[in-house]
Amino acid sequence: MKLAEVESQMQKTVEATQRSFNTIRTGRANAALLDRIMVEYYGTPTPLKSLAGISTPDSSTITIQPYDRGSMNLIEKAISMSDIGLTPSNDGSVIRLNIPPLTSERRKELVKTAAKLSEEGKVALRNIRRDAVDSVRKQEKLEISQKMKPVTSKISSKS
Repeated sequence: MKLAEVESQMQKTVEATQRSFNTIRTGRANAALLDRIMVEYYGTPTPLKSLAGISTPDSSTITIQPYDRGSMNLIEKAISMSDIGLTPSNDGSVIRLNIPPLTSERRKELVKTAAKLSEEGKVALRNIRRDAVDSVRKQEKLEISQKMKPVTSKISSKS
């Protein structure tokens, strides 16, 4: 494993962890909350952001305007079934998600979720580092054994 590959894998892991942090529902509206939502559209799971325009007109509301009005019920259903804990309201052309203010209980849940995501990211980085170190050690052993072969063959031929 080359150092550049290891750095690239680690960078991708850090970016994935940052994206995971973006999906945590805080008291402020953030379009990234909906990044993981997949809508069953014509029998195919499709990302919500491919089916609708998502905006945050204020700090406590997310608006979703479907490109195809026929998909509105599918989008509502997908949001309701997701784990973000928000109830969509539909006015015929736009779906609104109201973000409630944080309670102390919800803040504690956020801390636990953030700690869990952080630990998962750390474990992933440790695994990459461990694999890289193991790869280097195997390569060193291989090089040492290859260097030793000529020496051992000379010793055995003298006997």
